[in-house]
Amino acid sequence: MTRAGKWLLGAGALALLGVLLASVLPSSEELTQRASTRLEAALGVPVSVGAVQWRLLPLPRVVIENAATRQAQPVEVKKLTLYPRIAALWQLRFQVDRVEVEGAVLPQLSLPQFGRNPPDAAPGQPDMAGTGDLPLARLDFQDVTWVSRRGNRVVFEGQVQFDAGWRPRTLQIRRTGVTPATNLTLMRQGQEDRWQTHTRLGGGTADGELQLHTAGQGEMRLTGQLKPRGIDVVSAMQAFNHRSIMAGAASGDTTLSARGANVAELAQSLHTTTHFTMGRARLLRFDVNKAVRSAGKDHAGETPLNSASGQLDTHNTPNGMAADFTRLKASSGVLSVSGKVRVVNLQVDGEFSVDLVDGWVGVPLKVSGPLGQVQVSVPAGAVAGAALGTAVLPGIGTAIGARIGAAMGRIFESAPADQKSPAPARKLP
Repeated sequence: MTRAGKWLLGAGALALLGVLLASVLPSSEELTQRASTRLEAALGVPVSVGAVQWRLLPLPRVVIENAATRQAQPVEVKKLTLYPRIAALWQLRFQVDRVEVEGAVLPQLSLPQFGRNPPDAAPGQPDMAGTGDLPLARLDFQDVTWVSRRGNRVVFEGQVQFDAGWRPRTLQIRRTGVTPATNLTLMRQGQEDRWQTHTRLGGGTADGELQLHTAGQGEMRLTGQLKPRGIDVVSAMQAFNHRSIMAGAASGDTTLSARGANVAELAQSLHTTTHFTMGRARLLRFDVNKAVRSAGKDHAGETPLNSASGQLDTHNTPNGMAADFTRLKASSGVLSVSGKVRVVNLQVDGEFSVDLVDGWVGVPLKVSGPLGQVQVSVPAGAVAGAALGTAVLPGIGTAIGARIGAAMGRIFESAPADQKSPAPARKLP
């Protein structure tokens, strides 16, 4: 058969399929109403749909436009295109083979309101989600905006290819318009629930492996190991519209874990632990030397660091993602700093000890408040001890007295409530 003959045969088959579909499918208005009803039942929240249309050329597809949930912060989809399986259409059944999302807004605060278990298709209605071992072969998305609980907007694009049981065969997610390139790639290893991960972030990499374990009663457990290498902290944070408090390249080892009955619960329970090291770096917007000399009154500036290391734990809380920095150690000239700090909901709370002469002498500092306006204070006992130290031995005696005063303050604060009346810590501007 000639090429022209094959084209005419294909066009004739498509035309015949169009006639069959037109004879059994509802009108565009009925499709729009049905889509709204199905989406509301599946999501558990009211949904409005602008329009739903069947289009046959160049391929049969259903186009849903301007869909949005009716919430304080609506989930919005500008255009959603569903490509059905041709073989199923010949049997007058609707099964989705591929989905394209063009333009969407996903507010984090709105997603927990969604229902978790979509209902089964009613008799006589097409199953818009698809059924069988392979409910969806491919998902493509572009211009998808994730809105965090604090209003931070991050735009993504990517593709997912699925195996049976919604297992991703491959997954690619890219940050749009970011330099250096920021992306994540997952590749499934055979038919195992194990994926190799390749991440590019901040000019460095964070490659590793993820494993999914299924326990009794449908509970899933996700574990993984990553190896961050040479990641520029400032550009990595900027890629997600955040400001870093450190400048420099970080490397280390990361483990992650999560448990849940579905993907949403896995995301909500995700916990990561990273042991990191940095070579020469800078502490931004904070001059440790100035903070020590002024007893916390002034800390404007930066601190050059010879090295830095520590442990970072992240986990979700009702107030958003919490980051706990522990075992922090850094050196800057004759100063060394150790301590811990917690960051959640853009608020910081931490305690540090600034040591001189390789740990022989030290001054305690407490940091708290919004990340953009961190307040530095010295415990009241440390201030009194510093004054005594200056009187006994000027200069180095100030630091010795501060360390002793802080230690005495902690001893008294640990006494039973009915035996203590410590003076409140005096915060210095």
